[in-house]
Amino acid sequence: MLRSLYSGISGLRAHQTMLDVTGNNIANVNTAGFKASSTQFQDTLSQMTQGASAPQGESGGSNPAQIGLGVRVAGVSTNFAQGSSQSTGRATDMMISGEGFFVTSKGGQQLFTRAGSMTFDAASQLVSPDGGILQGWTAKNGVVDQAGAIGDITLNPNTMIATPTTAMTLDGNLPADAGSASFDRVVKVYDSVGAPSNLTLTFVQQPGGWGVSTDGGATIADSMSFTAGRLTSSGKLNVAGKTIDVSQVSSFAGMSSLTVSGQNGTPAGKLESFTLGNDGSLIGSFSNGTKQVLAKIALAKFTNPAGLEKAGGSSYVATANSGNVLLGAAGDPGIGTLAGGSLEMSNVDLSQEFTNLIVAQRGFQANARIITTSDEVLQELGNLKR
Repeated sequence: MLRSLYSGISGLRAHQTMLDVTGNNIANVNTAGFKASSTQFQDTLSQMTQGASAPQGESGGSNPAQIGLGVRVAGVSTNFAQGSSQSTGRATDMMISGEGFFVTSKGGQQLFTRAGSMTFDAASQLVSPDGGILQGWTAKNGVVDQAGAIGDITLNPNTMIATPTTAMTLDGNLPADAGSASFDRVVKVYDSVGAPSNLTLTFVQQPGGWGVSTDGGATIADSMSFTAGRLTSSGKLNVAGKTIDVSQVSSFAGMSSLTVSGQNGTPAGKLESFTLGNDGSLIGSFSNGTKQVLAKIALAKFTNPAGLEKAGGSSYVATANSGNVLLGAAGDPGIGTLAGGSLEMSNVDLSQEFTNLIVAQRGFQANARIITTSDEVLQELGNLKR
């Protein structure tokens, strides 16, 4: 049989694969986070009809004569170029600008994806559309330990926090001519569970300054010194286990205007919403006005992203040729940054794909013509015997 028949068949198969890959790219033109693929061809083994010979004496050398036996698909590579951004306004939509991947867990398997469309499930977990649970580090008292193991990110809407009062700020003037008078200032403070109480600060004039107590002046806890009305001692006092900033307090004659301008305690508050920071931190906003880091999203990178294997659902799994997964956070070298309220769209270039479609179609037609032409030759050969 003619070798051209089998070469034509191999060409049909290769160009059919190219059509399949191109068709899949076009079908996913609106799939968030999708990365287009391309097909590479290479020739197969060639049949040697004449070997090469070296020059000898008065005879010149000859080149090898080989007949190719067709084409085959060398590989299907994935293009991981950045896709365009689409703003959605949804707080749970996230986009990676860079080379990182979101890490999800589904059925105990670790998956990686560029599609950042997340939602909350019934267990208050951030999940992908196919049920993969977003992975990261859960904060403890607002602190994230990236050295620890990653786990499921859960944002319970019933989360409550309270901030105990550990510091406060005073402002205004203590009269330098007060004599034996004392001044009380009442501050509302909160304990570790958010329970409020009143703390009375008593200011008693002393030689060269003022003392502060919490028992009506009987026991001075800490003191301030003034020269010409200006504070000359430390701007920080330690009273009742709390740090008091008095750097803005003065002591001139004739005026008493000392006020408590602020304290850092808050009552108990419930989680109302959250925002996404550029470093992947999920920052919760509570009903008591407090903002606190709740979790941090983990991102992954690979030495060879093209070595990842597609696992469906816009996800990938690591392979022997992708390299080991390297975990980090947004902003780390080689990973990229995160943007909330946006999604990365498919990087499929329709103009290129339609061109590839035409190329694949014409290639398929040309190889089909090889088969019909070879068939006509065989028919002509058969007609020699009538």
